[in-house]
Amino acid sequence: MGNNGEISTRSYPSSSSELEKVQVLIEEKESEARTRTFTGLFAKLVSCLLIVFSLFQLSASVFGTLDAIALRSYHIIFLLVLGCLLYPARKRERRLRTLPTLWDILCIGVSVYAFGYLILYYDDIAMGGGWFSTQDYLVAGMGVAVAFEAARRVVPNLAWLALVFLAYTFLGKFIPGEFGHVGFSITRVLDHMFWGSQGLLGVGVGVSATYIFLFVLFGAFLRVSGFSSFINDLALTLVGRSSGGPAKVSVIASALMGMINGSALANVATTGAITIPLMKKTGYKAEFAAAVEAVSSTGGQFAPPIMGAVGFIMAEFLGVSYTTVMLAAAIPAFLYYLSLIIAVHIEAKKLGLKGLSKEHIPDAMLVIRKRGHLLIPLIVLLGLMFAGYTPLFAAAVAIFATIAASWCSRETRMGPKQIFAAFEEGARGAVGVGVSCVIIGIIIGSVSLTGLGLTFGFQVLKYVGEGQLYLGGVFVMLMSTILGMGVPGVAAFVIVAAVAVPVLTGVGVQPLAAHMFCLFYACLSNITPPVAMSSYVAAGIARSNENRTSFIAVRLGLAGFILPFFFLNNPLLLYSPENPVLTSLWAFLTACVGVGALAVGLERWMFGPCSILQSLLFIAGAVLTIDPGLTTDAIGFALIALAAFLNYHSSRRTGMRPSSRRDDFPFTSDND
Repeated sequence: MGNNGEISTRSYPSSSSELEKVQVLIEEKESEARTRTFTGLFAKLVSCLLIVFSLFQLSASVFGTLDAIALRSYHIIFLLVLGCLLYPARKRERRLRTLPTLWDILCIGVSVYAFGYLILYYDDIAMGGGWFSTQDYLVAGMGVAVAFEAARRVVPNLAWLALVFLAYTFLGKFIPGEFGHVGFSITRVLDHMFWGSQGLLGVGVGVSATYIFLFVLFGAFLRVSGFSSFINDLALTLVGRSSGGPAKVSVIASALMGMINGSALANVATTGAITIPLMKKTGYKAEFAAAVEAVSSTGGQFAPPIMGAVGFIMAEFLGVSYTTVMLAAAIPAFLYYLSLIIAVHIEAKKLGLKGLSKEHIPDAMLVIRKRGHLLIPLIVLLGLMFAGYTPLFAAAVAIFATIAASWCSRETRMGPKQIFAAFEEGARGAVGVGVSCVIIGIIIGSVSLTGLGLTFGFQVLKYVGEGQLYLGGVFVMLMSTILGMGVPGVAAFVIVAAVAVPVLTGVGVQPLAAHMFCLFYACLSNITPPVAMSSYVAAGIARSNENRTSFIAVRLGLAGFILPFFFLNNPLLLYSPENPVLTSLWAFLTACVGVGALAVGLERWMFGPCSILQSLLFIAGAVLTIDPGLTTDAIGFALIALAAFLNYHSSRRTGMRPSSRRDDFPFTSDND
């Protein structure tokens, strides 16, 4: 960002050296992020294939000429071919290549043959009553094997997990007790996994072939149009001059971009490369700056209106409109980010930090005038969805609206080069999550074939007892966090929902609340030690201690860990038109007070430092006010008021003032 209120032209790393550093940080923590770079003629062929993939998906969504099985099969072919091209088969393989390896070509050939065979003969087999020949089983085995190979390259953690579930279908007959089963033959498993509708062709790849791909593509068009720079500048105009302004900019920008791309890790790597150094330069400690970026990027996966495309899967599972899911997620997501904003504000007050100086803040009217038109696609998207149109139609129209809106200014105008770049970027970004959705078909297929989900739910219910909401919730929280570790958000939610939702509904939780509960913990596994991917990548950018960063991130995101338990018994915080308006509004307002008090108690600062007793009073009052209910609200308000009164007088008595951390930073000013 330049001086004199000029708008920045960049909010993401643009130089090759910056991008390489970010890529290395991701590669150190997650092998799925390693991708190849082709040179020469083959590089152009790969780019053309990516563009064709995007155009195919867009036309299929707009015109809807393919049936579900054909669309999913074509989608899988593109994903497996691109997965084998873009991701190396071995860790030490050189990344810069002119041609793929022979093994890549073999895998690509098997992918095209197996799923092409499925497209050609699926109807004949279905009409024939499900009779399979030896060749049909051989093709099914090839299809399952190449799906595992692609997943091994792209999402190795998920591939190993899927292999465990697949092994369970064969070895379960040797397991004694309730978790054993009669066992299944290899032909029965191949039939279920390849030819059935609950395996590779199940709901995971179905959502990937429709909602996920289209919204990833929409996010790519927004980025290419300059939307990310606009959001960064807009956030600066809103909170840049307040105490600890850079951290608040990070929270707002990461939330808005995280809900679009649906990847906490990618969001940390991109926005964090800019916001973390800025926070450090302002005076925040490295661990705190990294934790803020990790927590704000993670929350984007459950933040409306897009929710990183996870909301569409939830709507599919529940059989409700996406608008219902989006409205239900609005209050919890707002409370999560409100708690984070208050926490970074308190930290700034503790350290005596100021905001950015006036000359480093863009002029608000200039930002709106020059780039405000980039909000048009989001307005179109929301308007169409609230008007009752399907999310697919709304996303497709929003993509075209992005192109049209970019022409409102010469600075943002998208020509053919930018449009094709967006198509390529969108397809490239969809490969990772798409292959994840393919391989979770094995997990879901294993669960449905063996009845593992029902068995697990029955055993948990037998242990915790009927109606034990909170004890059942603790079991599901632990399981959701473990299953979600190191797995992309969409895949994590699908796995957790398949296994854990029956447990919650079995103890009396409403289905929407049960799914939202699982979504929160599956996403928050990104900041939960010991496999806190988002925290580790942010720590790498900040050059901070990984473990300290992870624990600070858990503290900052604690509202997200607490809120889901209040969904279980009284889901007033999940907005629904069926709830009384005044009751919902009161629950929302008291919860806002509660998350604010929670941040104060955890950060141990209000008017000055908080004693242990004061912090405990704030935290206890926070829990009571978050819980919907007049009695709990009254007691909670009393505890918070008492803690604030004690803190005010103790601060005046000791004369405590925040320590100065300005140290002549060029980004500070005297204006708070």
